[in-house]
Amino acid sequence: VHDVPFWLWAVFVVIVVVSLAVDLFAHRSAHAIGFREATAWSVAWISLAILFGGVVFLVVGTDAGVEYTTAWLLEKSLSVDNLFVFALIFSYFQVPRAYQHRVLFLGVLGALVFRGLFLAAGVAVVSRFTAVLFVFAAILFWSTYKILKGEDESFDPGKSLAVRLLRKVIPVRDEYAGAHFFVKEAGKRVATPLLAVVAAIEAADLVFAVDSVPAVLAVSSDVFIVYTSNAFAILGLRALYFMLAGLLDRFHYLSVGLAVILGFIGVKLVLQATHETITTAVPEIPSLVSLAVIVVVLAVSITVSVLRPPAAEQDKTV
Repeated sequence: VHDVPFWLWAVFVVIVVVSLAVDLFAHRSAHAIGFREATAWSVAWISLAILFGGVVFLVVGTDAGVEYTTAWLLEKSLSVDNLFVFALIFSYFQVPRAYQHRVLFLGVLGALVFRGLFLAAGVAVVSRFTAVLFVFAAILFWSTYKILKGEDESFDPGKSLAVRLLRKVIPVRDEYAGAHFFVKEAGKRVATPLLAVVAAIEAADLVFAVDSVPAVLAVSSDVFIVYTSNAFAILGLRALYFMLAGLLDRFHYLSVGLAVILGFIGVKLVLQATHETITTAVPEIPSLVSLAVIVVVLAVSITVSVLRPPAAEQDKTV
């Protein structure tokens, strides 16, 4: 556990609150976000995350800085998988582009809260029962298998537990009513499909947390490192979605890269758990090595995707 000064926690909280307020103000009117606007916001979020990482390097130390960078890059790469599901949810519910940012904004708020709870619980459990890392490793190996087998693409937004529970709690009308989540019909309060979309987004994030939390805990067991890296990765998720919308299918080898990364992190967890619970003769994988592996795997998978486009696109060029 790193010695993190209280003022750095305070700075982080202020950055998150101000960032959300600025983002909300900038998108106070519903409009379709284009590529240029999304790219500008993506650059801003990434720059903010890197600047904060630089502060961590200077204030907390090199080890903490490397762990933060590794965890942030890991979460950023795993979040790309979320983008495919977001696209699926928006397509399933036929969400107008002008309302998609508002949905994702609320999704980010929920993710910040739930990830914080999950990560705090994960750190507490790992600190008391180190052997649970073997269980986390098994989860990552299973996720790797599902991705490689293509089973990760079977998500059905309409059948998610959150959406089904919502429909039991309150009636959901078929038509949208602008950016409203509730309207009154015949004197009764009913939900619009936009609320169902938010429920589906939150449910999807909870599913992805099953992979994300064990993976980031393999990098660090420090609450500050794991939560700040997660938060900055999540904050830039909306802009990244709108920037890559329509291009996601081109990165068809990225899922293979993510599977390799999850498998590697699973091996790291096994070695770490064995080192701490069985024998110190078993070596651990340093965070710097993990960072290098993640960068290389992502670079290779993206490069191969660009050089070898999907078969459908190849047919068009023939």
